[in-house]
Amino acid sequence: MIVTVKIESPIGELIAGATDEGICLLEFTDRRRASRECRDLVKLLRQTLEEGDNAHLHNLKKQLNDYFNGDLKKFTVPLVTPGTDFQKEVWNELLEIPFGKTRSYQEQANALNKPDSVRAVANANGMNRISIVIPCHRVIGSDGRLTGYGGGLKRKKWLLDHEKKYSGKAFEMTLF
Repeated sequence: MIVTVKIESPIGELIAGATDEGICLLEFTDRRRASRECRDLVKLLRQTLEEGDNAHLHNLKKQLNDYFNGDLKKFTVPLVTPGTDFQKEVWNELLEIPFGKTRSYQEQANALNKPDSVRAVANANGMNRISIVIPCHRVIGSDGRLTGYGGGLKRKKWLLDHEKKYSGKAFEMTLF
């Protein structure tokens, strides 16, 4: 079973989902794609979806609270990430981007030793079902501009500014 819970955050309400193995969903509830991601997870994991709670969700809520308070820089909750091998490779590489740092889509493709796969990398970033924890918000355009965040560019900017505040690093970024 996939159990779900809603979590309040400084940048909007999130829906989180977890199986017995770990977190499989963290998405903003006002995002149209959230309900589709839930349906996709039911199919991919061959499990039912019900409101509830479990140890992984409890741990996620604590870690999110610590992250938003500036006390956590790396999430340690176990993750369940059904997807293609390429998507999993991209998502795992996202986990390597340190708190307070950004990387361009080209740099992300280069880190995967697939420099000609920028569009595919961007697409896989967009398919990430575990926002914030798998930090796709840390990937920006080659020109330093904020692009491509399913939760919206204002949230992406907020997350990067938040990380800048607690890492002491300066970002140069502009919204389109």
